[in-house]
This record gives sequence, structure tokens and C-alpha cells, in this order.
Amino acid sequence: MTSIDVRQVGPPRLTAGLERGDRLDWGAHRRLHPDPHPLTAEQLIALATEGRLHGRGGAAFPFARKTRAVVDSAVKRRRRTVVVVNGTEGEPGSLKDKVLLCRAPHLILDGAVLAATALGAREIVVAVTDATAAASVRLAITERDLDSRARVVVLAERFITGEGGALVRGINGRRPIPPGRKVRAATRGVDGLPTLLSNAETFAQLAVLAGRGPRDYGRIGTPDEPGTVLLTITGSARFPAVVETPAGAPLAHLLDLCGARAGEGVLVGGYHGAWLSGETATRTRMSRAGLAESGGTLGAGIVMPLGRGTCPLGECARVARYLAAESAGQCGPCRLGLPDVAGAFAALAAGRDGAAAQDAIRRAVRMAVGRGACGHPDGTARFVLSALEVFADDVAAHVARGGCGRPVLGVLPAETEAQLRLEVDWSRCDGHGLCADILRGTVRMDEYNYPVIPDEPIPARLEADARRAVAMCPELALRLVPRTPHEAQRRQLGR
Repeated sequence: MTSIDVRQVGPPRLTAGLERGDRLDWGAHRRLHPDPHPLTAEQLIALATEGRLHGRGGAAFPFARKTRAVVDSAVKRRRRTVVVVNGTEGEPGSLKDKVLLCRAPHLILDGAVLAATALGAREIVVAVTDATAAASVRLAITERDLDSRARVVVLAERFITGEGGALVRGINGRRPIPPGRKVRAATRGVDGLPTLLSNAETFAQLAVLAGRGPRDYGRIGTPDEPGTVLLTITGSARFPAVVETPAGAPLAHLLDLCGARAGEGVLVGGYHGAWLSGETATRTRMSRAGLAESGGTLGAGIVMPLGRGTCPLGECARVARYLAAESAGQCGPCRLGLPDVAGAFAALAAGRDGAAAQDAIRRAVRMAVGRGACGHPDGTARFVLSALEVFADDVAAHVARGGCGRPVLGVLPAETEAQLRLEVDWSRCDGHGLCADILRGTVRMDEYNYPVIPDEPIPARLEADARRAVAMCPELALRLVPRTPHEAQRRQLGR
């Protein structure tokens, strides 16, 4: 099972019994959590409405409204429904759903079964990317004799895999990338059926809400956000942990619990979230409303303090490069805009013509926002722009002095699967520009009409194009070479 610590503020609910790190089997689970009584669809919607249950996967969409949309679509189309548990958790900084899937799978299944029974669903699908989580859920399905009603689907671990449209495509046997046009799962999801899709924690919260009832469920938290929230606190924390806390708890207290300080900045909501300055973070409360008031977002419950020993811009440049590599690459903002953002941020972090690089970042962001096939460009833009604002002093130092003098320690996880990089034999290159035509947005031509080759590895999705560029180079000047461990370490340390 996943080895990350579980910590609790106040009486535990989702994490009850998880203090020792053991997986709760069917018997242990039932001793802690009552069996929710079956509900009709209308009763389920009323329960979620009274309990003010919102999705915990990032979008925070009201669960009752999502359920109502599925019911209405099923009635209108006269079709059966499907319930999907999104346990993919593609965010590098998130482990909360994995903890539930590995240690408390029955709580998630309680909520999924409750919803499936209310909707008369044909089946329950639990989508994951982690082999340990898959094994835990499969065992739970067998433990409670749900093999005829539920199944587990294992998808590739990518940042974009958990996007709703990508997830449905993956379950349907297609490549798990956003479909490029908005198709609501509630209308046409798995196998074309109306689908109730929500993340693992949401179904666990539904089970707790049904077991306790809205009044008891709301005894902790805030009036508008009753109950608890599950957070993953990592970054520079000395004791990284998944923390269950009543909504509205002070962020400063939660950081202290994990041996962390706000420092120069705290990233909240993950890589599609936003940075809070250290001063702002110390007076922020962990709820949707509290974070919105501070300029942040709860997102998938990710909290990553940066600390003081690393270069903030270098850390953000690594993340920007990761986000560009993790896109589906199927629209202009992702294929062209995000590499431009990543390249300009890398130039700023390295102190190469910082003023021009800062302008280039903002220009590339303007070209990407609101134009993507999914929310990935907008989320990346939010991360980048908040970094420029919160780390304004560091930006000024990099512009004026070429850097802040600190190394890049790799506090933020940002590794990609990319293992190949492009290399040019300059004694052969004649500047034909064919490589730039094939790899638009990755390779560009400089003012002397010679290619500018990125230092970072080629994203896995572009390897086929990179091989074609190598094969078609008229002077045989271009080649693909493996990224070595020494190169990866050197880039991480900013040397």
C-alpha cells in the first residue's frame, strides 16, 4: 500500500482506521462505517443537495446537479446509466485518492453502489492508473461479491488522463485524451450511455454523508461547506502527508502539522491552481470560499509549500516544461502555445534576456487562454501568471542580475516519461528549416535562419514527428540521443 502518512485534524471520517497504514478489508470497514440504506434517484439528489456535496476532483461541481443531469438524460433517451469512479489522479502532487483506493476501497464502493442503485445503473467502472490501487479495488469488489456489477479499468498515467472526456475515451478503449469538443458524460459517456462521473473522494464523501445524515455530517466544517476535506501536503514539507481536516481550517496550522512553513509561496490546487504568497497563505482558510478570497483554488486538494532554499522561477520553469510535455498536443494552444510558454519561462529562470522572456510568457499565455480543446492551456496559464505575480521580486532579480543565486532543488515533482532529446551536428546543418516545419512549436529558426533546438527531452507524443524530422533532414545533421541520468540531474540542479 502507499506509504505516505495519514494525519487528521479533529475526528476522522474518510480516514477513520487508516492511522496505521493498513488496508481495511470488508469486515474492518463495516465495523467503522454503516451500510448506507438504498435510496431512489430523487432521494439521492435531495441528500446531496442538503449535504452541499461538491465534487472533489478539481472542478467542485455540485454532485446533486450532476446527478440530476444524468437522470434527465436517461429518462429522455430511455437508456440505462453507468457510474464511473475517477481514481486516475494524474496530478503529480496528489495522493489523497490513491490513499483511499489502496486503504479504504470499500468506502468508495459504498458511495458508488449507493449511486448506482439509485440510478438503476448497468455497471460501476473504477478507473485508475496505479497497479496497487487497481489490485486493492479488485479485491474489494470480490470481497463484497460485486464482480457482476463492477469492474476496474487501468489507464496510462498522464496528467490529462483524468479529464472527463479523456477518461470516458479511455474506458471506451480509445486513446485517453480530451475529445476536442465538449461532450458531457451525463449525456453520452461510457458506451454512449448517460454516465455519472465523479472522483474517488467524492464517492467516499457521499457514503459518509449517507451514513451520518446531513445534520451530523454538517457538525464540522463551515455552513456552506460542511464536512471534511482531504488534502495532500507535500512540496518542502518535512512530513508529507494526506491530511483530513474540517473545511475552513487555517492553512498555517495544516502546514505546521506537516513540518512546513509558508515561506515565499504555497501552491494550492495543483498545477492548474495558483500560488499564494507566504503572507497570504498564513491567513488563508482551507475551504473553497477561503481560498477564492485569497486568490487560490482548492482544486484537487493539493498543497505544496515551496520553502526558501530553492529558486522559485526555476521550479516553475520545470513545471511549465512538464505541463507542455503532458498535453494531448491536438490543438494550437497546446501544440504551439504551451511549448512557447515553457521556453520563455526557462529563459527567464536562466536569466537570458529576462525582460524579453517575461513579455514572451505573457504574449504566449494570451494566445493560449480560452482557445484550447480542453482546460489544460487555461490551467497552465493560471499557474504561470500567478507565479509571475507572487514571485515578482525573484522575477526582478532574474531580469536585473540574471538570477537569484539559488539552485533548483526539484521541490515540485515534474518528471516526464520523455527520454530522448534532439541534437544537431552543426558542421552539417545548412539551415533548411525542415525540422522546424515538422516540429512547429518545439523547434524554431533563429534570426540567422538556423534551428533553435530545446535542451529538454522531446515529449513522448512528439517522438514520431521527431524521428520523421531526423529521417528527412537533407544534410543528416539532426539526431535523437538518449537523455542521460547525469543530464537530468544537472537540469534539476540548474547547472
